[in-house]
Amino acid sequence: MTLSPEIRQRTLHVNGVDLQVLEAGNPADPTVILSHGFPEGAYSWRHQLPALAAAGYHAIAPDQRGYGYSSVPKEVEAYRIDHLTDDLNAILDDLGKEQAIFVGHDWGSIIVWENARLNPARVRAVVGVSVPAVQWIGKPTELMKMVAGDNFFYMLYFQEVGPAEAELEADPYMNMAKFLWSASGDGFVMPTEMRPMEGNGFLTDTPVPPARPWPWLSEDDLLYYADQFRHSGFFGPVSYYRNIDANYELAKGLGLDRVTMPSYFIAGAKDGVLIMDPTGVERMQKSLPDFRGHTLIDEAGHWVQQERPEQFNDALITFLNTL
Repeated sequence: MTLSPEIRQRTLHVNGVDLQVLEAGNPADPTVILSHGFPEGAYSWRHQLPALAAAGYHAIAPDQRGYGYSSVPKEVEAYRIDHLTDDLNAILDDLGKEQAIFVGHDWGSIIVWENARLNPARVRAVVGVSVPAVQWIGKPTELMKMVAGDNFFYMLYFQEVGPAEAELEADPYMNMAKFLWSASGDGFVMPTEMRPMEGNGFLTDTPVPPARPWPWLSEDDLLYYADQFRHSGFFGPVSYYRNIDANYELAKGLGLDRVTMPSYFIAGAKDGVLIMDPTGVERMQKSLPDFRGHTLIDEAGHWVQQERPEQFNDALITFLNTL
């Protein structure tokens, strides 16, 4: 792992779990909590932590429960959204602060959007990355089954405990390489046909990626990610998906109009999530009371803050400076 010298590492005991965190900046400055996605970790924010510190913020990024060397609870329900949001707010409690700016990527984006709905008093501002704010109109797995039919959809594949873990844990190094490349701006290929659910896995037929280094990922970066998942396994990360129906039940009475604090959205222009949710930006413009705009970064894919860190940091800090 190669980290900027400005980045510090420590472990916090909060909300009944241990969270390993990376942080930079003066804790007396306004706090920005960075929430990572699947399957990543605090390391995915390595380019943002020092940039935020230099801009006058205290930035802190946890390896969230189930990831890396943080606690890995053994029950599926331990990964329900209220536990995930409570973890982030407990970091604030540990710092002795009432509010933070929350920035989340991928699953982390879901966590920070939901935290803004569930616990708006803790949120000074919220930035979603890759995944727009969503309000489901019904139970998510039922809606997914209606759309997918007998075709493969990874969130439905993830519902059963066991198969996804066995697939992903068989070779964390190669599987991380395949996933990181295939969802990047350079590696993304629009699917031309659907695969049947039966007999297929998350990475079935995913091509072997080119050798490292890539423009945005070194061999050391990949080795670090692989080590993290060899240690933690994939039960925790995949169990985030196993709670999507329970999360819906928790928040179904809460509209997006509860997200009254300043909000913003950043994504790579070649992010596959935007293909799955093409009206996301329009929905946020209509539904979020203080939505202050969005930035799409050309040629970047799903891992936008790693693929194009300078452009990403400029967009993020420009928004933060409006607060």
